[in-house]
Amino acid sequence: MLFDRVKPLSAILSAVERNGLPRTLGAIQLMLFGIGCIIGTGIFVLTAAGAQKAGPGLMLAFVIAGAVCIVAALCYSEIASMIPVAGSAYTYSYASVGELLAWTVGWALIMEYAIAASAVSVGWAGYFSGTILHEFLGIYLPPWLSAGPLVLGGSAGGFINLPALVIALLVTWLLVIGTRESAIFNTILVAIKITALTIFVVLTLPQAELARFNPLLPAGLFGGFGTGVGAVGAAATIFFAYVGFDAVSTAAEETKNPQRNVPIGLVGSLLFCTVFYILVAAGAIGTIGGQPIMGPNGVPFPAGSEELARQCALAQYAGNLVCSDEALAHVLRQIGYSGVGNFLGIAAFVALPSVILVLLFGQTRIFFVMSRDGLLPASLAKVHPKYGTPYVVTIITGIAVALGAAFFPVGQLADISNAGTLYAFMMVAIAVLVLRKREPAAERSFRVPAVAVVAPLTIAGTIFLFLNLPYAAMLMLPGWSLVGLVVYFLYSRPRSLMGAGKVEVHELDTDRLEPDTPGIADRGRD
Repeated sequence: MLFDRVKPLSAILSAVERNGLPRTLGAIQLMLFGIGCIIGTGIFVLTAAGAQKAGPGLMLAFVIAGAVCIVAALCYSEIASMIPVAGSAYTYSYASVGELLAWTVGWALIMEYAIAASAVSVGWAGYFSGTILHEFLGIYLPPWLSAGPLVLGGSAGGFINLPALVIALLVTWLLVIGTRESAIFNTILVAIKITALTIFVVLTLPQAELARFNPLLPAGLFGGFGTGVGAVGAAATIFFAYVGFDAVSTAAEETKNPQRNVPIGLVGSLLFCTVFYILVAAGAIGTIGGQPIMGPNGVPFPAGSEELARQCALAQYAGNLVCSDEALAHVLRQIGYSGVGNFLGIAAFVALPSVILVLLFGQTRIFFVMSRDGLLPASLAKVHPKYGTPYVVTIITGIAVALGAAFFPVGQLADISNAGTLYAFMMVAIAVLVLRKREPAAERSFRVPAVAVVAPLTIAGTIFLFLNLPYAAMLMLPGWSLVGLVVYFLYSRPRSLMGAGKVEVHELDTDRLEPDTPGIADRGRD
């Protein structure tokens, strides 16, 4: 049967003790990991794109996305406190709905993290080339060294995005060195980002004008199925920025006292960042406006499209928020704070690597656990004898992300990354419901309040946002999943340790397992 390989909780926890990663992270470090990923991607990279989709309705979009994330975070908190291991939604699905669906989740997360990390690498490269090299050093990087040659539907006109390639490889090297060192580096960068954005809020909110929020929803609440515009369409796009709290759960295996610290890291980072999103969006739109540039049919031009670029080149749209590659720095320059705007640009340049770091961290941990389960080559799960990190999979992932960033302008692929994110969130909510029924007595240091309401809301919310992504993003997930199923049935399923009955279980737990538990009788005691 396809759905019979459900891994016992005791087996998952036993695998951690026998072949786990060192526990070095506390609650504050976990929260900072989440903040490091959430603040940066959405604020520094997607503010202009979100405004083009929703106009002032961007603030409502943050509320919508945040509401879905809150209910999802509650589900993550319960299940991560039950199963404090690496692997995130993949591991949770393995323990609830079985290996096949768990594989599809892990495969989707691989796509999600890789595309997101490449996208942010390209975003960082833009700040490096524009703010640091051009504005401060007077150096003009030629287009063939600052843009990739490939883009969906055309050519970007470059040869290689060298800065994006370099930053992805540098962050990969840092992750190989060790988790603790990565966390310290991330803490410094998060402090820089929070300081810069706090200054932005303080300077812009007092100058905000109510008239600039009218009309509030120029593209409507719902832009239409498959269009990706309107407040809901913008919410589906900026969901890209909430990958951070999912990455927190991937670090559960390396967390001290995970039953307490993982929920704190998940919910804390989410609430903190959502408030910041709303305040920054209000400051940006309230000071210089954020109305989208409409097409002839009354629908906003697609963010990142050639049509929008042509409109932004016209004099009448000079200074428009939706046309800026450095949205927040641009706002400050427009209201007379050029020096502070340049500082914020530098802060984005310095801080965006922390986003890449957390995304790479999460992706490599997914790979690590899947290989530990036999679904991917065992060599990927090798832990470095000196640094204690899964260095093989980290290096492979880093190279793939670096190449993607070097040759593809993947900033506009946030929607595709979101498809995998939303699928993973939905499966976590399903896993919570399944485990409540299957493992009612299991220890839960955190329990979702009103789970019969919260979990279905999470499922409905993720499906709702998925259906408001552009068509291309919606089609990418089933296409990628089809490739994954081919890999699963040709390679992974025949080599699965679970399928072979090689399931690691605590010695004391064996007596409490039912005799017909899959794989236990075949393995015996160690």
